[in-house]
Amino acid sequence: MTAKILTFANFKGGVGKTSTTALVSYNLAKMDYKCLVIDFDAQANITSLLLKTKSNNDGIITIDKTLMSALNENLNLKKIVINIATNLDLIPNAVDFSVYPRFLENSFDNEIDKVTFFDKKIAPLKEDYDFIFIDVPPTLSLLNDTAFYACDQIVVVLQTQERSLAGAEVFIQYLQETLINEFQSRVDILGILPVLSKKGARVDEEILKSAIEEFGEDNIFDKKISIMERIKRMDMQGITDDPKDMHDRNVNKVFAEVAQEVISRLNK
Repeated sequence: MTAKILTFANFKGGVGKTSTTALVSYNLAKMDYKCLVIDFDAQANITSLLLKTKSNNDGIITIDKTLMSALNENLNLKKIVINIATNLDLIPNAVDFSVYPRFLENSFDNEIDKVTFFDKKIAPLKEDYDFIFIDVPPTLSLLNDTAFYACDQIVVVLQTQERSLAGAEVFIQYLQETLINEFQSRVDILGILPVLSKKGARVDEEILKSAIEEFGEDNIFDKKISIMERIKRMDMQGITDDPKDMHDRNVNKVFAEVAQEVISRLNK
């Protein structure tokens, strides 16, 4: 099987993309799917989260090579993969990734060569995994264009706030006009994943209604994510999965269901 390459994204920050990427990949790995997470953000939040997840069991982890150092040295990216848990691997990042756009500008003259670079770079990884997730920053930029171009599917994460809905609309329009129309990317939208601020809140219901009107009910994930305090703790301390802990069970159950819906939508 060749890996499906996905990203959870939105033009607006703070919508839970990184936690969603980490927890969906973690729960897919528990279902015996081989998953790789690529950190594509110089802030390296998902690198931190997943290394803390690993260190909860294995102690302090050190990084020998980052994504940017591997690109500078033209290394096969397989050489910098870090195993986090059974079936779950990470390509780590760090602040040095802030020079990636300059690296592209200095390496290529043509825009199409810049945009397609990372797609070619990760091609050898596809044979080793069922899923590859790229965790991107909340920007529209050449940096993200190279990540989105490499993807088969994008899940738009929609926090049920007006600005997030507007961000989703701008983001989808940008993908269509730039990546698909201009660069003939294969990328498609797998669906819109709502992140609710509070179950039953009126603003959530209104934004969801507007999203259904804008994108169509079939394009909205059946599974909705509610903001939970345990997710915030996992962001700081790593993913925990204690079967005796009700909060751990609840969080992982939700994201296992999201993972199942990702699989079912891919199989449609």
